[in-house]
Amino acid sequence: MKHLVTLSPRHLHALLHLKTVILNFSLCDPAEEPVAAEGSQPKRPCRINYEAKALIEKILTTKPGGDRVMEEYAKTKSITDSTRRQLINILTAEMTETHGTSPPRSVKVMYAQGIVALFPYLEDPYSQNGYKHYYNPESGSGYIAWRLKTIQRKAAEERGPAVSTSPKVGGPGHGRTRPFTADRVLTDEEVECAIALLRHTADEETIREKMKVTFAYRHAMVNDENKSAEVFSVFPRFLDTPGLIEQDFRVMFGEQTANKFMERWPTTFKAGVIKESHGLVPSTDLLDLMRNAETSTEVEKGWDSEMSAIILLLHLLPPSAQGRKRPGKISASNAVYHLIKFQKTGTSVQQHLDNIAQSSQPYLLAQGPTKSSIHSFFIAIDKHALPCQATSSVGALDELFKAHYVFGTSYSPALNNFFTFLQTSIYNIDVGKTKETQSCEREWCVRHS
Repeated sequence: MKHLVTLSPRHLHALLHLKTVILNFSLCDPAEEPVAAEGSQPKRPCRINYEAKALIEKILTTKPGGDRVMEEYAKTKSITDSTRRQLINILTAEMTETHGTSPPRSVKVMYAQGIVALFPYLEDPYSQNGYKHYYNPESGSGYIAWRLKTIQRKAAEERGPAVSTSPKVGGPGHGRTRPFTADRVLTDEEVECAIALLRHTADEETIREKMKVTFAYRHAMVNDENKSAEVFSVFPRFLDTPGLIEQDFRVMFGEQTANKFMERWPTTFKAGVIKESHGLVPSTDLLDLMRNAETSTEVEKGWDSEMSAIILLLHLLPPSAQGRKRPGKISASNAVYHLIKFQKTGTSVQQHLDNIAQSSQPYLLAQGPTKSSIHSFFIAIDKHALPCQATSSVGALDELFKAHYVFGTSYSPALNNFFTFLQTSIYNIDVGKTKETQSCEREWCVRHS
């Protein structure tokens, strides 16, 4: 005997709701077919968002170029790379026109869902939702995200850089982009792929190659005051791969300029510095520096011969007053701590960084059993320690100077005369465009150049 079941209004409402869900979402492929035939599209259950599908279809049927995308897909069940770029350009143009250049994540997800709903063969069968190559809400990556970043960058460029209230006095600093010729300009997708590979690869050759091809992106980044602080999070290989500062500097200035300090300091400038320092008012510290600079053997106290000569140059080019009042001027001996700091072997570099109380311009952190026997150098910048490729004092100073240009940071006020001398008289960068140091100092560097 059959029994009739009477549904309550509440159960009837639930069934109607379930029917609506079924009408709005359907299975692309049966779940019980996990194995795909050879050469065919792998099958997996997926849901179609019909609202998103209708949105994408409406945009493509009403915007120029959209019909070509749909026609190509209808014929081939796929689209070429150039057509995919056109598809993304059309959709992001509509997205930004409606929602601005920084649309909500939900909007980007809907557009990505709509693409794979309208063009099911374009979905990624191996990802959970099938659309993350168009937009991944967890990582903020994908074709849509990359195109939006380009739109945002171009919009910022059209607005122009913010006007600085401080006068330019030469040397590196934010906003001072250098002209250079790239072998090939990467697309935004290629840049994102290179950055992703850099985070995971351990192959040094690959690291150097990907860092070189992403130079243009990074150079623009370090000269953008809104993005410069992120350079070490986007390009963390600076923190574990020596030589990357040198590589970027060579892209900026070329081989000849990059080699000048290492070629000219030992053969010409060191002897001139030592000779000129004998005319300074003697002090205990100064006499120790001159003695160490003139010796060719390891010293018992103080820095080695090369670093002692470098510090003597700082005494010859002491800091200028930091304003109209003389108390603003610091001594050359105190300025040394803005140039280099010693750390005994076995002491934690991270602990040194953690103890930095206030931000400062880049300086050298030298590790060794004594000041005259340094085993490794780091460049301390923004509470990060970048390993130097050089193991000598001259090589480390060369890298420190170059780091200012690579990371777009200005000289420490205490070292401005010192670094300006290196910049204009040894590297010959921006000669005549930079506010020079005192005339007598300039005459000295001309005599010994």
